Amino acid sequence: MPTFVARVRDSQGKTRTEKVSAESLAQARTNLRDKGFVVQELKQFQGFQSSFDLKKVQNSFVKVTVKEKAVFSRQLATLVNAGVAIVRGLGVLSDQCTNAKLKQALTDISNDVQSGVNLSDAMRKHPDCFDGLYVSMIQAGEVGGVLDEVLARLAKLLEDVARLQNQIKSALAYPVVVGFLATAIFVGMTVFLIPIFAGIFKDLGTELPALTQFLMTCSEILRSWWSVGIVFTLIGAGIAYKQYYKTRVGKETIDRLSLKMPLFGDLIQKSSVARFSRTFGALTRSGVPILTSLEIVRDTSGNQVVANAINGARSEIQQGGMISIALQKDKVFPAMAIQMISIGEETGELDAMLMKIADFYEDEVEQAVKALTSILEPIMIIVLGGMVGTIILAMYLPLFKVFEKLG
Repeated sequence: MPTFVARVRDSQGKTRTEKVSAESLAQARTNLRDKGFVVQELKQFQGFQSSFDLKKVQNSFVKVTVKEKAVFSRQLATLVNAGVAIVRGLGVLSDQCTNAKLKQALTDISNDVQSGVNLSDAMRKHPDCFDGLYVSMIQAGEVGGVLDEVLARLAKLLEDVARLQNQIKSALAYPVVVGFLATAIFVGMTVFLIPIFAGIFKDLGTELPALTQFLMTCSEILRSWWSVGIVFTLIGAGIAYKQYYKTRVGKETIDRLSLKMPLFGDLIQKSSVARFSRTFGALTRSGVPILTSLEIVRDTSGNQVVANAINGARSEIQQGGMISIALQKDKVFPAMAIQMISIGEETGELDAMLMKIADFYEDEVEQAVKALTSILEPIMIIVLGGMVGTIILAMYLPLFKVFEKLG
């Protein structure tokens, strides 16, 4: 009898691995459900085998974007609403998909569904393409018989997320590009221009001002082996930062500091509140239990401080408390958002109120991006002009002294 390995979630919400013997994949899934497990992933145990799949390695470097998932969700919702069978719809979308990773995932999902696996369980096997939020909403749509509506909500949710991400990226793109250009110009002038003037000043034998001497020292360092050490130091600092951020303490510390950053802190907070409200509202509206919804929102929040606040709210609800009171304790969410959530809980329209909160704070993010861009543009121009002007001034100050002696 074949043996199957499953990743399941028990009655306490803990994820673990289980082995089960059964005649078929469907029978194994039924046996696990009879034991009270929620099956997240199920596959036949093949023993300890090693094989090299070039296509799988290539697909591992491909990323499925939010926009691609939104387009897929919208198209599948249209097909399901039109009465097209899910297997056939997945086959059509797989054929026209241009993303190699998503195309392979859709092919595998179509094969699993054809063999009797639920769509949500089939998608759960591809976490790189479909996260916990996506799978939970699909599962709720299957249970409620409203898969087309849930897919349409998913498409709207992902489109809103993509729009919010683009707004934030547009705010960061300008300072990053100008900062890179400013650094490149500074290094270029220091490495190539200053040595020419250094030779002239040496021939003239004039005393160099402190600013000129400082830039010449920088030029000598950048043209020596010390520059290699500086590059490796910066790379090492970047790696150390990433490793520190992977730890729970590091992630919490950095995320807390990011919320207090001038200019960007307010933008990060508003975008986090908008994403929480939109995702939580979409999950509850689709019929996903509140505790499961909060668990998913916590894991997809993108900020450890916000995740801690959501986790506190989840614990509060388990003990019979209210979400708004729990969220208020950590002082992460704005007072207006807390009040609107409280009203939603009292009136029994939490999902509708969450959508209103998301709409409001997404508009706030859009206005904040525009304001941030308008502030950063003159600042970056001043910084760029100041760096170039400092180099030019340092080069011409010694010449002024020579002209004074000649005069």
